[in-house]
Amino acid sequence: MDLIVARPEGLYCPPGDFYIDPWRPVERAVVTHAHADHARPGHGHYLCAEAGRGVMLARLPGIRLDTLRYGEAIVHHGVRLSLHPAGHVLGSAQVRLEHGGEVWVASGDYKVEADGTCAPFEPVRCHTFITESTFGLPVYRWQPQAAIMAQIDAWWRANAAAGRASVLYCYAFGKAQRILHGLAAAQGAGQAPGPIVVHGAMTALDAAYAAAGVALPPTLRTADLPARPAAFAQALVLAPPSAQRSPWMRRFGDAADAFASGWMQLRGTRRRRGVDRGFALSDHADWPGLLAAIEATGAQRIVVTHGNVPVMVRYLGERGWQAGAFQTEYGEEDDAPAAADAADAAGGEPA
Repeated sequence: MDLIVARPEGLYCPPGDFYIDPWRPVERAVVTHAHADHARPGHGHYLCAEAGRGVMLARLPGIRLDTLRYGEAIVHHGVRLSLHPAGHVLGSAQVRLEHGGEVWVASGDYKVEADGTCAPFEPVRCHTFITESTFGLPVYRWQPQAAIMAQIDAWWRANAAAGRASVLYCYAFGKAQRILHGLAAAQGAGQAPGPIVVHGAMTALDAAYAAAGVALPPTLRTADLPARPAAFAQALVLAPPSAQRSPWMRRFGDAADAFASGWMQLRGTRRRRGVDRGFALSDHADWPGLLAAIEATGAQRIVVTHGNVPVMVRYLGERGWQAGAFQTEYGEEDDAPAAADAADAAGGEPA
């Protein structure tokens, strides 16, 4: 019997009678992380990693939630279940299942570069590995985080010197906190060029990260400054993509703007977003990272869920893995690209 099968409600463990990241309401849901496409409302009972408790409750207040420490195991209906760091966002976890001598691991979303805001990815040995493939094309190869943070810091400083606010669009959960933490590290003991202002969509999540012990620099809300462009002239403003071209943006005047996302690796995506700059900073593994993670599991069978599924399945099959796919409804969270962006990626447009 397969330990995980695809059902209309989501990925189901038949012997354990529970689901992993289901997209329809179920009684028991093991949730890999709190992004909206993986942690959905309406389930009877939730289980996640202890490190993700704060962000889960910030996004889904009032749920019935139990947690496990990383590496801690429970046995449910004969299935041994444990959660292991995925390195994606705070509290993200891979789900390890063991039953009848078989070990399966469902990755959720993951990245392999440690970023300082969550437990780093740990390979988990298994027979079958269920992997994402959001950036599963050879064109996606990330620069080190420190290099990207230095670029963001230099862009902010140049704009501040010219008397312009710097508006950086980034996803409210995970990316915003990673940028805040990374900029503090990039600046070290140096002086920031101005205040950091965050959109209201980020404040509860920032607080959850801070409560988990993640070091974040001081930030302000727009209400903390006078409602005139001059008050933001040296500021770095972090805003979700939904704020672009909204009335909320008018207070910043003639601001420079940029977008931080792995999709910024493609010129076509930067053009369509209509921003001055793009920073290719992703909370997902790039092509080399995906392959390294898959190799490290030692799995003979690989099941690909969301992203560039046909490319990844074909590539793995040609290199000796038993590769297949599950049809899922992931990829609808904040980091999802427009259809045209995905088409650019499939065409392999260079950075």
